[in-house]
Amino acid sequence: MIGMLTKKLTLPTPDEALDGRPDPIETAQEHYVFKCPLKAPVAENHEVAIFGMGCFWGVERLFWELPGVVNTAAGYAGGYTPNPTYAEVCTGKTGHTEVVRVVYDPAKISYTELLRVFWENHDPTQGMRQGNDSGTQYRSAIFYDNGRKQLEAEQTNQQFNAQLQEKGFGATTTELLPAGAFYYAEAEHQQYLAKNPNGYCGLKGTGVSCPINLGVGVA
Repeated sequence: MIGMLTKKLTLPTPDEALDGRPDPIETAQEHYVFKCPLKAPVAENHEVAIFGMGCFWGVERLFWELPGVVNTAAGYAGGYTPNPTYAEVCTGKTGHTEVVRVVYDPAKISYTELLRVFWENHDPTQGMRQGNDSGTQYRSAIFYDNGRKQLEAEQTNQQFNAQLQEKGFGATTTELLPAGAFYYAEAEHQQYLAKNPNGYCGLKGTGVSCPINLGVGVA
């Protein structure tokens, strides 16, 4: 049992990862809340953010409720296995973490504000778990798709890390990585808490506010 738990909390190497499959798994056609195609093309004036904050059910609801967000999807990212299933991700042998892909209108909500929501609504110091959810698929992560977002993610990470440690928390363990492949989760996981209002939501912040002071040197 201890060996199984240790393995689940340790990321696999590419050679250890499950093979996956060449074709995407089936997912929902329509966003249950926004009533638009789940895989709708991103408009030229919209942008994409990808966040891992633990169980993606509560995370997706957190973001679809924000003004300026136009589409969301639960999925998997950060690992090696192509087109994984939920069951495969839960083994810890894909390298993926549960994430939410957020499509937003930057004229209505900035990436900086999305980062504030990210930092303040989970505990980014817990490594391979989030609250009672334990495993590599629950690790904290930000996947950025350009240099500006990378800089903002890095700066807010440093600033929030300092605030957390002042309040007695450990250092952040959040992964900050270039966005690679995003794999849509199965239909049952999409907008789960809209379809199951009393369903499980593991989101819990630290109670620490995230200071946003971008463009100023951080020690």
